[in-house]
Amino acid sequence: MTAPTSEPDADADADELLRLENQVCFALVRAARNIVAIYRPILEPLGLTHPQYLVMLALWEQSPRSLGELAQELAMEPATLSPLVKRLETQSLVTRSRRAADERVLEIALTQEGRELRQQAFRVPVRVLEEVGVDMEDLEELRQGLAPFADRRGRDEGSARAS
Repeated sequence: MTAPTSEPDADADADELLRLENQVCFALVRAARNIVAIYRPILEPLGLTHPQYLVMLALWEQSPRSLGELAQELAMEPATLSPLVKRLETQSLVTRSRRAADERVLEIALTQEGRELRQQAFRVPVRVLEEVGVDMEDLEELRQGLAPFADRRGRDEGSARAS
């Protein structure tokens, strides 16, 4: 490691590197907090929180699913996901049952009410785009820009398994 220089320009550059507003982690944390705040009033009429909405999105793609599969898809720990699923069950949106072929597996399935809620949810992405003031092209560009950060967990787990 090289010793820090005392040149004014080098110190100014180093200071810029450590400014809070220049940190990608800080920008992502702020954006995540703000996006949840944007979703809150949009999801309220559906009776869902943002994490519950994510669970429902995954189940609308494929149901039934095991709790483990769902946790992996959502990048959540099963212990964190389980209370969310229980609340969705209390709302009659999903059922939880043991898989007949393997009693150790907890299977999560949509109820009729949960399937019907999907129709109301079609408006959610449109409302979010309107609220933020971006179009689908901007949103896709943002998703692509975040991909190296969002896909990191899968790469880390894969490399850990390989070693």
